Amino acid sequence: MLRRLMLGLAISAVFAACGTTSSTPSPSATPGSPSPDTTPSPAPSAPSAPTAAPSLTGGGDPASIGRAFISLLSGAQAATAADMEDAAMRAAAPAAKLDQLWQTFVGQFGAFMSIGSVTTAVQPPYTNVTVETEFANATVALVVTVDADGRVAGLHVGQVTGPASGGASPGPAASPATYVDPGSFTETDVTVGSAPWALPGTLSVPNGAGPFPAVVLVAGSGPEDRDETIGPNKPLRDIAWGLASAGIAVLRYDKRTLVHAAAMTAGADSVTVRQETTDDAHAAIELLRTTPKVDPARVFLVGHSLGGYLAPRIAAQAPGQLRGIGLLEANSTPLPRLIGTQVAYLASLQGSPTPSAEQQLANLLAQVALADSPSLSPSTPTSELPLGVPASYWLDLRTYDPLATAADLRIPMFFSQGERDYQVPPGELAAWQKALAGRTDVTFRTYPALDHLLFAGSGPATPAEYATPGQHVAPELVADLAAWVKGS
Repeated sequence: MLRRLMLGLAISAVFAACGTTSSTPSPSATPGSPSPDTTPSPAPSAPSAPTAAPSLTGGGDPASIGRAFISLLSGAQAATAADMEDAAMRAAAPAAKLDQLWQTFVGQFGAFMSIGSVTTAVQPPYTNVTVETEFANATVALVVTVDADGRVAGLHVGQVTGPASGGASPGPAASPATYVDPGSFTETDVTVGSAPWALPGTLSVPNGAGPFPAVVLVAGSGPEDRDETIGPNKPLRDIAWGLASAGIAVLRYDKRTLVHAAAMTAGADSVTVRQETTDDAHAAIELLRTTPKVDPARVFLVGHSLGGYLAPRIAAQAPGQLRGIGLLEANSTPLPRLIGTQVAYLASLQGSPTPSAEQQLANLLAQVALADSPSLSPSTPTSELPLGVPASYWLDLRTYDPLATAADLRIPMFFSQGERDYQVPPGELAAWQKALAGRTDVTFRTYPALDHLLFAGSGPATPAEYATPGQHVAPELVADLAAWVKGS
């Protein structure tokens, strides 16, 4: 899946169970891999007015290009910024869409204030340039992907810090969904796991004596925060607050790839889903089972995208600790093949591709084929594999059969499938249904209007819709999930 944080653009995807979206395969959208190494690049003080765009033929270094691109957007010069894009990105995000996207940022994070530090992470043939951007209510890491020709090939939101990034308690400024009752539960900050991988999290506990059923939420791939923030929207926060309003305690936490990015990068060549996801999910289960007011016999795990794909493995490795698992938009197809499907779909949205875009697509599909082939070995160079993810990651996933693992579990399961999900297409549900046929403790729910983020919409899904502010996880999904937890 790739990482779906790319706002309004087009080729990437959410790999884990979630992912990124950019107009070209963005190296930052790595399937659950650790964040790339960030090396500080010289960056002059933030200009009081936007600077002219650097040469688009390689005359500017990536840090300067990324900085100039954000500076132009902040100075209402979207047309000039669009001139810095490669052809595929310009088709997906022309000047008008760039300006709309910037206004979305301002609406979510407050008035633009200044540009801060600029760092780069190289994953040939791209360089991800992280531009720390100060808004009135938050500091936002805007990640500009620059190709080898010095053109902008992608833009997405990275880490958000400050009041706009979330917080420990719901309130009027958080614009909760209609199914959320902010006065019915209390939130506290907690720590999941221990040094050196301790993670900050949020525990939402219904008011009252308890004991309550409880849910651990596991996010999709990439450096996700506890809310799975996608531009202005926060699907995991919606689910947490919705369940807490229904009398269910919920634990959610920032991922290791976000909190400990530098340390993860140091061991990137040997990373697997254990370091990315499963170890911390087990720590969260342990914490929740020992939390006051939580019924340890009614602890559930609910994973989204990659988190859902791995939920059977997590449960199998924690026998007797989970009452059930929920798999929201979880693929059944091996991830390399799914990436190929995602990328082909996104490419189809762009009409007639340029020769450069066609070559980029061909290169990525060749990498996907290698990751899925018998030729893959521990010594296969990461540069030859999809999205800069090492061979260790792909080889680890080969040892995991999610369908067989789920079939061996003797606990209730809940599956959701949005019929507008292009990252985990509706056909993915059929294999789960076949593997679990005849089970009376397995619930399948399909939702005709929902996309991968569980937002309602119409027509063919596109990455651009993820950037629309004010969206919330559909109330029917939250209601169904709450009823399943309370009824299991």
